[in-house]
Amino acid sequence: MSADAIARTDFFSRERTVAAPTFNRWLVPPAALAIHLCIGMAYGFSVFWLPLSRIIGGAQPKECAETLGLFATLIATDCDWKISWLGWTFTLFFVFLGSSAAVFGHWLESAGPRKAGLAAACCWCGGLLISALGVYLHQIWMLWIGSGVIGGIGLGLGYISPVSTLIKWFPDRRGLATGLAIMGFGGGAMIGAPLADRLMGFYATPASPGVWQTFVTLAAIYFAFMVAGALSYRVPPEGWAPEGFTPPTAAKNAMVTHRHVHLDVAWKTPQFWLLWAVLCLNVSAGIGVLGMASPMLQEVFGGRLIGLDIGFDLLAPDQKKQIAAIAAGFTGLLSLCNIGGRIGWASASDKFGRKLTYAIFFVVGIALYSAEPFAAKGGMVGVFVLLFAVIITMYGGGFSTIPAYLADIFGTHHVGAIHGRLLTAWSTAGVLGPVLVNYIREYQLSVGAPREAAYNQTMYVLAGLLLCGLVCNLLVRPCAEKYYMSDEEVAAQKHVTVAEVLKEEDETHADFEDFVEEGLDPVPTTDAIPPGARRAPPGSKGGSLLLVFAWAAVGVPLAWGVWSTLLKTAALFH
Repeated sequence: MSADAIARTDFFSRERTVAAPTFNRWLVPPAALAIHLCIGMAYGFSVFWLPLSRIIGGAQPKECAETLGLFATLIATDCDWKISWLGWTFTLFFVFLGSSAAVFGHWLESAGPRKAGLAAACCWCGGLLISALGVYLHQIWMLWIGSGVIGGIGLGLGYISPVSTLIKWFPDRRGLATGLAIMGFGGGAMIGAPLADRLMGFYATPASPGVWQTFVTLAAIYFAFMVAGALSYRVPPEGWAPEGFTPPTAAKNAMVTHRHVHLDVAWKTPQFWLLWAVLCLNVSAGIGVLGMASPMLQEVFGGRLIGLDIGFDLLAPDQKKQIAAIAAGFTGLLSLCNIGGRIGWASASDKFGRKLTYAIFFVVGIALYSAEPFAAKGGMVGVFVLLFAVIITMYGGGFSTIPAYLADIFGTHHVGAIHGRLLTAWSTAGVLGPVLVNYIREYQLSVGAPREAAYNQTMYVLAGLLLCGLVCNLLVRPCAEKYYMSDEEVAAQKHVTVAEVLKEEDETHADFEDFVEEGLDPVPTTDAIPPGARRAPPGSKGGSLLLVFAWAAVGVPLAWGVWSTLLKTAALFH
């Protein structure tokens, strides 16, 4: 039996996921959202830190003896974990997200999104189960290995699994399609964090905070959603295009190519490293602020958040609790802006182009970061909050716009794998951004700067990062001819003849306007084109009931998460 025949009999193979001619492409985004909303809980893991730090001692955490060595401390069962130890889980998440996306990106392109989605489900949910066992046995290393390492690999596989597929289904709306999916990663914590909080309340007993039971429950829920999403993935047949779609010509947009750059070549091009720097610098500026949003608002405005003209250090404990609640609302607002930016800016990039969209991010970001110290000095809480709200929309937009940017520059054939390698920029930014914000703050305080001014220099440094990002973005140009794959190379990877590839390219670049005006099917009638490659005629959409159900399955939980966040955000404006 040939390799192709074996692939067709393998339910999980890419060949078995090729869509039928009547498949509705709008069923793919909710499948991607089902996975991204689950793995997005990584952003909400801090909800577990406080309960986990009090398992042994309860309200008064029991610290480990100073005489214990590092290894003995990590396996000790009679003392509590420090929150700083637990925070390493969060660091591991994004280190392994970027590294696994880079390592497995090429495999994903050949294996298809179904296998990648199922692998992501097994890693993410299996990691939660290992973490549950680690909490039950009180072994923090199992938490790190389970959620941090194995779960982090699941994050990387789940994050990139839909990117290539969505870009191929939506050549006319690349930004919108990837924005819809990646929005889910930003919104996963809005669902997962309040759900986890309620589950811990349900399972809690005098002897247990209910964390390990919550991990098990979340693993079961997430596994069901992620498997459903993975099995719902479909890839378009070769040569497929949406009805009425005419690809932009080079005269209209020179930054969009209709050719392909191989993965092994793409990362050697100057364009790849310029885009790597663009993503890294944009994310570094935003992620540093997100990590310190709550303490920053409290320290900058202190008593002014509750109508008192006193600094943070002079507040009574009860007053500090009041402003902490307001700062939680600020954090919730930034989460909403992160999500809104992912879909809003990515959609806008379909109209403006990716290069101009990123230029807007950097130019506007520089102005906003530079204005923050003046808003803080003037006591303008509303302006301070509004400036950061806009900044974080562009932080989120950077994530969702970059896959479409890569497809424009390198083509769609290896875009998922190229995106995977580029995500190492995220791993770098996840360290660079918080380190800059935290250490500059510490330095300012050490030299006697007041708390309300401790972040001023940080804002100017972050503006400088964005200036560097702007320069890198302006230097991005179309790839040189030598980097593109030949027709023979494309044909070999697609398992078709060079003649068919050339015919596909000619048909893709053809002008279909005359056919559309006459009401004809703009697909040449030739046996060389597979039936699924025809442009879907009117009335060939998928079942409307299935479409409604698919979007409701992800839309209802997301709406609940947004509502829960809005309730917390309301405290900011009281």
